[in-house]
Amino acid sequence: MATDGNVTITKTFINAQLPVFICDLSPLQDALDQASQAVKELQLSHPASTPSNVKAVYMSPWKSHTLNAKLTPLCTAVTNLARLGAQGISGSDLAALNMSMAVMDCWGAVYQSGDSALRHNHFPADFAAVVYLEAEAGCAPLILSGHAPVQPRPGMLLLFPGILDHEVPANDGRRVVVAMNLYKKTTFAPSA
Repeated sequence: MATDGNVTITKTFINAQLPVFICDLSPLQDALDQASQAVKELQLSHPASTPSNVKAVYMSPWKSHTLNAKLTPLCTAVTNLARLGAQGISGSDLAALNMSMAVMDCWGAVYQSGDSALRHNHFPADFAAVVYLEAEAGCAPLILSGHAPVQPRPGMLLLFPGILDHEVPANDGRRVVVAMNLYKKTTFAPSA
């Protein structure tokens, strides 16, 4: 509950359906391999784990895509898929609306046994994305909206609205991910 002094806003949960997209990125193995290499290099160049709701053995800086160009092919692929997902949600082509998708935040995380991520969302991002570079059999699922588990597989992309709450229970095994926040941006220049 929050107030601006005159009006109070209360958070309420209703049974609303939000779209979730799952893609197999194995045809983009080169981009996945480069991203895996980038996470390894980031662990060496930026060894301190970034404090966040991710309680993993390692999390790279929020803007890792600006620190290691090997994340660029994966970011480009995810951006293109998010554009298609946005079209599937609204039936409108973002380009026709003078808009595009852009990765604003990108980070890698390495989960070992016992690691987790607290329940959170990525608001105000339009989309959140998780790409599973490694996912040992039996590793923890990503739990969407407190009750919908998605079991990760290597090469899987999970793309969902940034407002959607999600969490990772205590992990059993190893999983390595690259996560991203994507935002719509305008592509037209204002007239002078």
